[in-house]
Amino acid sequence: MKSGFVPVVGRPNVGKSTLVNALVGRKVAIISSRPQTTRNAIRGVLTGTDDEGRPVYQVVFVDTPGLHKPKTELGNRLNSLVYGTLAEADAVVFVIDATAPIGPGDRLIADRLRAADADVVVAVNKVDKAGKEQVAAQLLEASTWDFGAYVPVSALKGANLAPLVNEVVERLPEGPLYFPPEMVTDQPEEVVAAEIIREKFLSRLREELPHSVAVVVDDMYRRGELLVIEARVIVERDSQKGIVIGKGGSVLRAAGTEARQELEVLFGTKVHLDLRVKVEPDWQRRPQLLDRLGFRG
Repeated sequence: MKSGFVPVVGRPNVGKSTLVNALVGRKVAIISSRPQTTRNAIRGVLTGTDDEGRPVYQVVFVDTPGLHKPKTELGNRLNSLVYGTLAEADAVVFVIDATAPIGPGDRLIADRLRAADADVVVAVNKVDKAGKEQVAAQLLEASTWDFGAYVPVSALKGANLAPLVNEVVERLPEGPLYFPPEMVTDQPEEVVAAEIIREKFLSRLREELPHSVAVVVDDMYRRGELLVIEARVIVERDSQKGIVIGKGGSVLRAAGTEARQELEVLFGTKVHLDLRVKVEPDWQRRPQLLDRLGFRG
């Protein structure tokens, strides 16, 4: 059978996480219109089977942070994480946005992929929001990169994903089954819970504040039939703490309720979510603190 690791790369907000979720058929990565929503290499596993249910391929898609011009130590580490995934890639899905002109960020990524001698499939995403002329123009300009294949898709609508998967599988080597066939992600439950909680704050915060928010799950344990999740919402300044809590605790309560409801569906049990907001001054710029929060260099 064919198997391999396939990073999904692109600049921020081109729909990488939405695409990975659509490909594996379940939400494994959080989604937001905010740049730098994805902060880790999140693996989504797609296993294809024959008519008798035997695995014939396994693609481990690696959702990566959007490549960008870093302004903090965290930004540097996110870019390094992306480039690190390329070193172990069997193929790469390079996502560009059909609704936006190809820009310097796209060209920089294309240059890095060529330098890495990667086997690349370009996914032109958001075709549901673009006209035929826009899509054709993107395909024409991207074709100058001379990568292996170009596939127009809509991650949001789940359109034209099968041809994309076929192009990826063609490029994979013969290999083992890395994960059980029923597995769709290898993320620990604590990481999944933390990301879902953070997602609920992102949609409620404006300007630069979303970049300053991190979530860490300190403990998960059973209390009878209840799953208790204790988590810290980390910000950089006291003024941000007030915004995250909201007037009379309104933001914290609303985000917590939405997160709890999704976590109950995910874990199939009642959840008690204990959220606390903590200030860690300039955490994005402090290497030792970034290490403790799990953002390795």
